[in-house]
Amino acid sequence: MTAFQRVVVLGSTGSIGVSTLDVIARHPERMAVYALSAHSRMERLAEQALASRAAVVVVPDAEARRRFIEAWPSGQATPEIRVGGQALADTAADPQCDSVMAAIVGAAGLPAALAAARAGKRVLLANKEALVAAGSLFMQAIRDNGAELLPIDSEHNAIFQCLPHQGRAVAPSSPARGVRRLLLTASGGPFRGRDLEDLHEVTPAEACAHPNWSMGRKISVDSATMLNKGLEVIEAHWLFAMPADRIEVVVHPQSVVHSMVEYDDGSVLAQLGQPDMRTPIAYGLGFPDRLESGVGPLDLTRLGRLDFEKPDLSRFPCLAHSFAALRAGQGACVALNAANEVAVEAFLDGRLAYTWIPRVIEAALEWQARQASVTLSSLDDVLALDAESRAFAGNLGLA
Repeated sequence: MTAFQRVVVLGSTGSIGVSTLDVIARHPERMAVYALSAHSRMERLAEQALASRAAVVVVPDAEARRRFIEAWPSGQATPEIRVGGQALADTAADPQCDSVMAAIVGAAGLPAALAAARAGKRVLLANKEALVAAGSLFMQAIRDNGAELLPIDSEHNAIFQCLPHQGRAVAPSSPARGVRRLLLTASGGPFRGRDLEDLHEVTPAEACAHPNWSMGRKISVDSATMLNKGLEVIEAHWLFAMPADRIEVVVHPQSVVHSMVEYDDGSVLAQLGQPDMRTPIAYGLGFPDRLESGVGPLDLTRLGRLDFEKPDLSRFPCLAHSFAALRAGQGACVALNAANEVAVEAFLDGRLAYTWIPRVIEAALEWQARQASVTLSSLDDVLALDAESRAFAGNLGLA
């Protein structure tokens, strides 16, 4: 895509959004911000909109709109302020934009990401739930509407870079020819070497202290439990049309090898780089060109060594639950994600012990398996099951 891009950044005040704006600002000759959205940080949103000259901002409700206006500097032309979830989806599909960074965390970002796909946009996907909860719907929308899909998670972006391409990011319906398996790397998070007996006492601050990446609180907890990696396994299944038994997870503490692709001839291609999300973001914005991202060079001689090990499923049961959900079907994936969001919120609020997060997920998967078979043929079907799964998890005494 060499034409000038107007970009919508959904979730602009989060870590992915901030990094996206940094990359866009480095290439004013190629791209500009069209719209930004945020859920709660209105003062920060106002700062971003002013600096990027965004034409549109999207906020969740009237109170957020009032706070945004209060934060906006007097004497400056105010951007158009759109309010509510439908406005978010409408902005993602807006004819005035070309590319959409889908970086809203959780199921809340699903309708807007799907709207962008249906509008034929270039979708830079950093929202896991679009694929975890609605993979079939989302990938079909990409294919049916001529949209482009660029994965932004560092692992999937790495795999994408290691696969053959024809200059356009398409949604495959079968595995790439000659590929034997996909190898997703995981740092192991802050508790890779911690005694199992001590995990029950883990605090939210400890769980959010990732050794390599700077991320939001929810995704940091997911990284600590490796549920995040489990979601990425499910995503990889949909992104690359790869069955579960050809996707593996490898713990790599240095977070330098972002993922690998093994081919039938025994070749293994890996993408390496600094643990900085501006690299995959720049790749997604510039594809098929490579853009300067602001990320410094990788000094392998300074690192000295790269370590790899198998994940310990007794330490990371959420990873095992994720593989089980993928094999069980889309309904189980919806329940997995919903229950995790409820459990992580309860943990961050001090209402649930860290070691109970996988237990809540396991209970939700068992509950979902006992339900009558469900058909997830529409977004409403997915959201209904998501709500039921959240209600079940919430009724376990977490709320």
